Amino acid sequence: MMKRMLMLEDGTYFIGEKIGSDKETIGEVVFNTGMTGYQETITDPSYYGQMITFTYPLVGNYGINRDDFESIQPVVKGVIVREAADFASNWREQMTLDEFLKEKDIPGIAGIDTRKLTKMIRSAGTLKGILAPAEADKEKLLHHLRSVRLPNDQVSEVSSRKPFASPGEGKRVVLVDYGVKGSILKELNKRNCHVTVVPYYTTAKEILNMHPDGVMLSNGPGDPKDVPEATEMILGLQGMVPLFGICLGHQLFALANGADTFKMKFGHRGANHPVKELRTGRVDFTAQNHGYSVDADSILKTDLVVTHVELNDGTIEGLAHSEYPAFTVQYHPEANPGPSDVNYLFDQFMEMMDLEREGRMKNA
Repeated sequence: MMKRMLMLEDGTYFIGEKIGSDKETIGEVVFNTGMTGYQETITDPSYYGQMITFTYPLVGNYGINRDDFESIQPVVKGVIVREAADFASNWREQMTLDEFLKEKDIPGIAGIDTRKLTKMIRSAGTLKGILAPAEADKEKLLHHLRSVRLPNDQVSEVSSRKPFASPGEGKRVVLVDYGVKGSILKELNKRNCHVTVVPYYTTAKEILNMHPDGVMLSNGPGDPKDVPEATEMILGLQGMVPLFGICLGHQLFALANGADTFKMKFGHRGANHPVKELRTGRVDFTAQNHGYSVDADSILKTDLVVTHVELNDGTIEGLAHSEYPAFTVQYHPEANPGPSDVNYLFDQFMEMMDLEREGRMKNA
């Protein structure tokens, strides 16, 4: 196979085998600790602008199928693996990983020491990287890499351009799309919700004019502080309709209510993160994908209550408003890929909408 180079902004480089498309690309290099679910991970819009390092040594062994997409068009910058299976074996398999990456014009590299790379990221934090031909001039490549500034408009790139409906006969839910995973929409549809997906810049007034029973704030990529439009919208909705935020939606909800967020050293990306619910002591294993977190000290000056924490590092994993029907989680209750331990949160959202409707009927 043809050789390819991965160079990091600190000057470290790896020579491996080329997989996927031929193009040269630059992105933020992160790692994912999931043992399965590479298709869902690669197609998750929250990875916009990033190169994914898979820590599991063999990727691609069950191929790519028609059912496990989280978005139609992947937005990752690159895929980094120790070994890419050139032969896939699964009854649902339609193409190999390499064929899929070529079709979607995503470059990748295989055959490098992903354990070493992961340890570097854990030590130094996430790094810019470039995938280029192995014979490229290293000095020029490094200069180019260091001169490139990564984009901060990720949400605008992955959000829906216009509203669309996913019909149902049950509760009316407006889903604000910051880069929503398809599985979130599937979970709402399973509960017969009539879902209207709207762009990230939709106003509170426009959403309330749709007369929703509840509003969901989706996951998405990037720094929550790069989405200032969300603050006014969230403040205009809370107290009016039940809110449920996931991942980026959780961070935006915190910012809107006066809390602060910070960039993590290397983030949480994987399907094995233990989270404790403080009220009950229940511990669930969760799927996560985020590089930012809510500052615990900043919660003290707000009307928010911490509901969940991560057991590995103590970071905040869930919030609720002390006065209004609104709650958020930093992890992914829809999983995919990952455990479905916390799938019940969608039912909790359904119950919250029922209680709010009953309360309005009693006060009418």
